[in-house]
Amino acid sequence: MKYHDITHADMLNGTGLRVCLWCSGCNHHCKNCQNPITWDPNDGAKFDTKAKNEIFDELSKDYISGITLTGGDPLNENNLESVLNLVNEIRLSYPEKTIWLYSGFTWEQIMYPVVTDDFNPERDRLMKMRREIVKQCDVLVDGRYEEDKRDVTYHWAGSTNQRVIDVKKTLEQGSVVLWENQ
Repeated sequence: MKYHDITHADMLNGTGLRVCLWCSGCNHHCKNCQNPITWDPNDGAKFDTKAKNEIFDELSKDYISGITLTGGDPLNENNLESVLNLVNEIRLSYPEKTIWLYSGFTWEQIMYPVVTDDFNPERDRLMKMRREIVKQCDVLVDGRYEEDKRDVTYHWAGSTNQRVIDVKKTLEQGSVVLWENQ
């Protein structure tokens, strides 16, 4: 996986002070995206032990609420293995920290993908990893940015078609539950 930046003490991409990982790679290519530089999955720095240690050093601070995975799209196929390993390790090491994830995929595309062609083991493996990543998250901000639905007052998302989803409650109830600042 490649990434563009790791920001510290971020207040714009989730509640509290957060560390943010800006992943490379996005196939959604939303019109007037705020981060088109992150679209190319081969651009940026390699996510290595040094980068992971930087994230874990930040998460070890009491005043850091958690991590936000954004980009690009953390659920881009080039990111899945690294992101899954990262969220699993964060859950084990810092169970009290929250994990937010921004993706151009919708909840339904991730959890209930429509497949119309024959069995494809690689595609199925990627879809399963997306679901496993999201299940480790506390909040998913889903959906593509749509310029005609842009709303600067819509908290935590760029356009009103995007949803700020409480992952745990959604999994418990079996239908999308929007996150509320608690």
